[in-house]
Amino acid sequence: MDVNGMVAEGFEPVRTAFVRNFETLGERGAAIAVYRDGRKVVDLWAGTKDVDGTEPWEHGTAQVVRSATKGVAAAVPLLLHQRGVLDLDAPVAAYWPEFKAHGKERLLVRHVLNHRAGLPVLDRPLTPAQALDPRRGPEAVAAQAPAWEPGTDHGYHALTYGWMLDELVRRVTGRWAGEWLATEVTGPLGADLWLGLPEAETARVGRAGRVDGPEPVGGLRSRPKRSVTEAYDDPDSLTRRAFAAITPFPDQNDPAYRAAALPATNGIATADGLARVYAGLIGKVDGVRLFDPHTLELARTEESSGPDRVLIVNTRFALGYMLHGTASPLLGPTSFGHPGRGGALGFADPDSGIAFGYVTNGFRKTVTADPRAQALVRAVRGVLA
Repeated sequence: MDVNGMVAEGFEPVRTAFVRNFETLGERGAAIAVYRDGRKVVDLWAGTKDVDGTEPWEHGTAQVVRSATKGVAAAVPLLLHQRGVLDLDAPVAAYWPEFKAHGKERLLVRHVLNHRAGLPVLDRPLTPAQALDPRRGPEAVAAQAPAWEPGTDHGYHALTYGWMLDELVRRVTGRWAGEWLATEVTGPLGADLWLGLPEAETARVGRAGRVDGPEPVGGLRSRPKRSVTEAYDDPDSLTRRAFAAITPFPDQNDPAYRAAALPATNGIATADGLARVYAGLIGKVDGVRLFDPHTLELARTEESSGPDRVLIVNTRFALGYMLHGTASPLLGPTSFGHPGRGGALGFADPDSGIAFGYVTNGFRKTVTADPRAQALVRAVRGVLA
């Protein structure tokens, strides 16, 4: 296996795990980047740019990261709160009056970020064309009645999270979340990560697709609980309906889809770009730091935990971020970040100073804990032990 890039002294086990993913877990093309205290210590890439191609993955190859987008997008409302222009404990309707329909007048901004809004589904799913119109998703969520009383329980808002976040940012700043992210986060950091891919960057993005591979020996349980399987099989469950808020789901290789900005699911990034954003949340990267200590505490403080009404398994959320737990193991108790369904993972661990980014062109069946990403996380954990 021809692996390119570098690892700092002591981080060689991460390279070993990265190679093993290709040898034993069916990896086609991928990259990993790790920062420690703002300094890059791992930057590796290998395989093919396209999941079904032969062109090699190059330094700077980017991929769609699915729900790993959520963690990056969450930085926008938290930074707006840090700047004093968004109150997390205000009703959403204070910024977005149309949102109060169907008893949602007391639903708080905080509930959007901690997945307690009660709005994971749409009674009338959007078509792919409708989903690419930035106003249609927010309009649909504003008109939707909650599936449970907001604030009383939590369940993963797989797609609706992005529309609520995007509209809140627009109401407060006059710009969509992707625009604000580019000028206030990724731009200052020099991070190759986009929410709304510019035409000039299209040639860098690989073609993604579904892959199958053997489960790792001694890894996470390969067979989900019966209750989880039944939830995904039942077309009337909150689980199926949450992931079907856009029906059918768009082709993630479609240039129109990549150019749109869906803060829940279609961010495009290099591994370095993903890791670099998280490094900038917890410390300085080339002189740039995003979160102050109070905001960092918000990003890693538990707001929701226990059985997830959508994912069924136990999940833990802070404000916009998944926390370390059985559903999505990260580095340790202070870690916060977000996986992407089928592969990608980005997170930060303030205690160790680690920021982690992994992207792949091969999507597997996994939702929150891909075995390839987990093998790399375990390798980083072992280095730090």
